[in-house]
Amino acid sequence: METPTWQESVFRALKAARVSVVGYVPDAGHAHLIKSAHADPEIDTVVLTTEEEGIALSAGAWLGGKRSVMLMQSSGVGNCINMLSLPVTCRMPFFTLVTMRGEWGEFNPWQVPMGTATPHVLTQAGVHVRRADHADDVAEMVGASAALAFDSHIPVAVLFSQRLIGAKVFVK
Repeated sequence: METPTWQESVFRALKAARVSVVGYVPDAGHAHLIKSAHADPEIDTVVLTTEEEGIALSAGAWLGGKRSVMLMQSSGVGNCINMLSLPVTCRMPFFTLVTMRGEWGEFNPWQVPMGTATPHVLTQAGVHVRRADHADDVAEMVGASAALAFDSHIPVAVLFSQRLIGAKVFVK
């Protein structure tokens, strides 16, 4: 039997956490999760025009009795700062998986400032931050972080390091 990729294991962890709504801004780092979510008839997928919409989507899903995850890139975290007050103030779960940019192997200097600031900004906004650097740990971390968010009614982010997801390459 073939060992699943870390991305497949993450999707299984989301399913085990009973996530049934996936909101996302299109991102190559989340391509496997997005494709898997679209292929699963038990999951509703919502393409967002901007990241802060995902926080409102997550709140609405929770109020409707569903669990959601938001998939975004670190550059989109800055768009969410004010909206993060919703789950913090209302004690609602918010669960997000963030693909990091501006780290190992980055080619785009515009990604570096927000990539550097992302963990600090999220923490200061009241989000509990976990970081996944190794493929062997990521599915367990996602499962435990989902449990923390949904059982404790708090915002939790898992950051997928750029080394884990692979550096993007600019092709001319």
